[in-house]
Amino acid sequence: MSVEALLWEEDATGLAARVHGGEVSPAELVDAAIARLEAVNPAINAVAERLYDRARQCAATLDRAAPLAGVPFAIKDLGIAVGGVACHGGSRVPPFAPDFDSVLTERYLAAGLVPVATSTTPEYGLRLMTESARFGVTRNPWNTDHTSGGSSGGAAALVAAGVVPAAHASDGGGSIRVPSACTGLVGLKTSRGRVPLSPLASESWYGFVVDHVVSRSVRDSALLLDLTHGPDPLAPYAARPPRGSFAAAAARDPGRLKLGVYRGSPLGMEISADTLAALDTAAALAREGGHTVEEIDLPMANRAFMADFARCVASAIAGFTRQEAARLGRGVRGDVERSTRVIARFGDVLTAGEIYHALERLGATSRALLGATARFDAVLMPLIAHPPLACGAMDPKGADAVVETLVDRLNLTRLLRFDGFFGQLLDKSLWFTHWPAIQNVTGQPAIALPVHVTAAGLPLGVQAAGRPGDEETLLSLAAQMEKLSGWTKRRAPLARPA
Repeated sequence: MSVEALLWEEDATGLAARVHGGEVSPAELVDAAIARLEAVNPAINAVAERLYDRARQCAATLDRAAPLAGVPFAIKDLGIAVGGVACHGGSRVPPFAPDFDSVLTERYLAAGLVPVATSTTPEYGLRLMTESARFGVTRNPWNTDHTSGGSSGGAAALVAAGVVPAAHASDGGGSIRVPSACTGLVGLKTSRGRVPLSPLASESWYGFVVDHVVSRSVRDSALLLDLTHGPDPLAPYAARPPRGSFAAAAARDPGRLKLGVYRGSPLGMEISADTLAALDTAAALAREGGHTVEEIDLPMANRAFMADFARCVASAIAGFTRQEAARLGRGVRGDVERSTRVIARFGDVLTAGEIYHALERLGATSRALLGATARFDAVLMPLIAHPPLACGAMDPKGADAVVETLVDRLNLTRLLRFDGFFGQLLDKSLWFTHWPAIQNVTGQPAIALPVHVTAAGLPLGVQAAGRPGDEETLLSLAAQMEKLSGWTKRRAPLARPA
């Protein structure tokens, strides 16, 4: 088997075992990843920065006894510092080039991972499709006419295309789980405080954002969490310590679990038959695994909840653009995309008191949600309301584009204070992804399960949301479903090695 075929076939755990056994060297893996990236990137456009020279140097000097020695990796171009590497955040704003590594970067390198590139993201992670004025459109390796999701769409595209077996990703409103659902991958959104964001940030988006990976296998997600989780002195909070290793949890039988199934829409919007079929597939796998499954409703997860989430994100973006202006010593509103500018302006017209009140309402609803689901070991629910969209499908068109242009040029953002205008913006922003922000607000873990492929050949995953601090049960359940479904054998058809 060629090294490229080995890279395409194995997960990170399997590749590391080959390195430890002397079957392949870190340098060979890195060279194969670079060659494959150059071969497939014209089709998927998933790279922000190439790190080839430093990757080859790293491969030549790393400790081969490290748990994931020599495994090629990618790091998202947002919210994480890699010393000496420009971080664009998917924006035309001049990039930030840190002279330090984030704690998470240090942990990746200590594990033996070799970053070969940074992966694309929409501007500031705002869209759940990875399309930006700075880098263009990132495409799905299963069908390049369709999106790989967002905001970690570049990471997911690189993994699904067989360039790397796992890649760093982050999730502030579904940005690990949505790309996983679109590309047939496993994507664990960790509990709040599980993985530190320091020293680049203490928290992001009021604690909504968490970091972890997208991966081909559950065991990789578990092992990478073992290698990267844990408190840092600069982090404001930490998740409950696990009872054992996450890898051990993924390797054991989950026992008989009690699962809920939620199939409603928090926005009251259309859900495709494909999405409901994927949810039915997940429920059937759960029953096959011996678990009880109960249909439930979550009336507190509603439009008001999603609207408060959106207001808080808008205020965070307004603050971040001010931070960027301070870094550069000039305004940046002319550099950012029109939709980002509108969101930032809306954040500016919201008062601090309004945002505090919104956060208090979100906290109260989170407690109600967690209380209503406490009797379940996990709750199955959708991630995307439709199969992966065609590229450009969420761009404003026609009257929507005219309205957005007028709001921008005439600075009429105060119109968004009116429920009618704001409701339209909410629907246009979230009609593809009604659910994932719920867990970002509650802080609980949730894992994307690649259980379904549509008749058109597109992946469509769903999620299982767990109790706060209990990634172990989710990983155990996901590993059982993986074994029952055989999803690790599915591969995107793009440039399959001979």
